[in-house]
Amino acid sequence: MDTLSYKTISVNKVTAQKEWVVVDATDQVLGRLATRVAKLLRGKYKPSFTPHVDCGDNVIIVNAEKVQLTGNKLTDRVYLRYSGYPGGQKKSTPAEILAKPNGSEKLLRRVVKGMLPKNKLAAQLLSNLYIYEGPEHKHQAQSPKTIDINLYK
Repeated sequence: MDTLSYKTISVNKVTAQKEWVVVDATDQVLGRLATRVAKLLRGKYKPSFTPHVDCGDNVIIVNAEKVQLTGNKLTDRVYLRYSGYPGGQKKSTPAEILAKPNGSEKLLRRVVKGMLPKNKLAAQLLSNLYIYEGPEHKHQAQSPKTIDINLYK
């Protein structure tokens, strides 16, 4: 038996096949969109997935302001942040976040960040995410391909 044929090949930074993809967020549910985008960023849809390497795609999300929240999540869900000082805990709802400038971009980035691993790799993966509130983006030079995010599970 040739044991070399059973060797597991791990991807590294040089051999990773990274692509640029465009995802349209129009009428997508926020959580479902975020889980699929997080998997794209990690590279879990690829057969050469390696957990400790940035082998995922660069993801461009357009029309982020048209994302939907189901049920009463717009007003009932609470996001907490803490400044580190006594009494420095702040609460905000998705409605309050969306009311601010670039609110849909901030909300989507926060939700995707929560679905990535809590380590140094997450910050590196999050830098591969580009979110735009309108249908235009500035990454035409990378010739991204448009994908239907509903085909991914």
